[in-house]
Amino acid sequence: MTIVERTQVFLLPDLGEGLSEAEIVEWRVAVGDVVTVDQSVVEVETAKAVVDVPCPYAGRVVTLHGAAGEVRPVGQPLITIAPLDGGDEPTGHATYREEERAGSGNVLIGYGTGHGTATRRRRRPRLAVAPEPVDAGAAAGGASGAAAPTGDPAPPAAALVISPIVRRLAREHGVDLDTVRGTGPGGVIRRADVEAALTAPAARLAAVPDPQVGSAPVGDGDVIVPLTGVRKVIADKLSRSRREIPEVTIWVDVDATGLLETRAAINAATPDAPVSILALLARICLSGLRRFPQLNARVDTEAQRIVQSAGVHLGIAAQTDRGLLVPVLRDAQRLTTAELAAELAATTAAARAGSLPPARLTGGTFTLNNYGVFGVDGSTPIINHPEAALLGVGRIVDKPWVVDGQLAVRKVTQLSLTFDHRVCDGGVAGGFLRHVADCVERPALLIAAV
Repeated sequence: MTIVERTQVFLLPDLGEGLSEAEIVEWRVAVGDVVTVDQSVVEVETAKAVVDVPCPYAGRVVTLHGAAGEVRPVGQPLITIAPLDGGDEPTGHATYREEERAGSGNVLIGYGTGHGTATRRRRRPRLAVAPEPVDAGAAAGGASGAAAPTGDPAPPAAALVISPIVRRLAREHGVDLDTVRGTGPGGVIRRADVEAALTAPAARLAAVPDPQVGSAPVGDGDVIVPLTGVRKVIADKLSRSRREIPEVTIWVDVDATGLLETRAAINAATPDAPVSILALLARICLSGLRRFPQLNARVDTEAQRIVQSAGVHLGIAAQTDRGLLVPVLRDAQRLTTAELAAELAATTAAARAGSLPPARLTGGTFTLNNYGVFGVDGSTPIINHPEAALLGVGRIVDKPWVVDGQLAVRKVTQLSLTFDHRVCDGGVAGGFLRHVADCVERPALLIAAV
């Protein structure tokens, strides 16, 4: 039996929540490398997150199926491993099968499921930041994007990049890292190097118009941005929300002075566990949803029913480098205010760093959106499908306000509630928003309600 006959092919697993494909961001190994069980072999980007994929086999890498930038469907070959000795299969194979059946945490969800053929995304526009021509063979996989066959010589050394944030920044702006000079230790490319390439006088967008993209003609100087990855998922989800949900938005201006004073008092008493305004607003939302559970729901159109969730899985809209994400705090109603504050801080930081697993970005039942951080007063946000409601909070600014018949300067914000008119009528939505507004203006009401 030859070695090729005893190789084991690792298929791209389902990375969670039914995702059907993933884009190869960076191979962690090369043909000829020796890998161990559960070693990370490739970084891929799904529609929800950037994740490292571990290989369940130990042995020598024979083939890498796909190059950086290529989209691979779930269930198709990702990497081929050959044994190091004369065994019948690579080390770890039997163990992997047992773990897969037992549901081990080391095994990614849904391995071996899904069908389809590999697709190839149109290359993103690149920034030419150096006058010298770049060798077309310098990029791994070549221009064709085909997998390197067994026995080919190793490709030239890749750009020295350690941080995935730097790689993501380069991808999003079309910067060819092979043309960037690294100023870090040993020539490592830092974020500042990529940003310098973006602002360099010699930098220019070398986008080639694609006549098959859209029906409108592409003019000189137009920037082509492929609708892929997270941007495509956002577009699809928001479009579906607008198609399916008959949404209504109501709003009210509130005096948030008391809320700010309450936060200051809490933080003065517990300086080691500070509480954010967002955490207090989340606590108020949870109080409102306990009174008006109709808004903590979704419409099951196939079964023609409304499903009210037993727990509040609170989504928090977070703007990141990859786009608008909504990480979810499951069973948020079980958390104390201090726990809410800590969990919110950790979750939003992980979302911006791109380290949240896909499962943390789905399954929400109600969303809180603080668009005031962008310096705006109000909004009519689109509901995060399939949820039934979303509370938006504008910036808090000094405004004239009548207090006990006298004009005063107060800290005022605008609250807006967008709700699915199928799950409730205006009385429920108005009651929820009024409860939230009353708690913002008089936080003592919140204490009385918990």
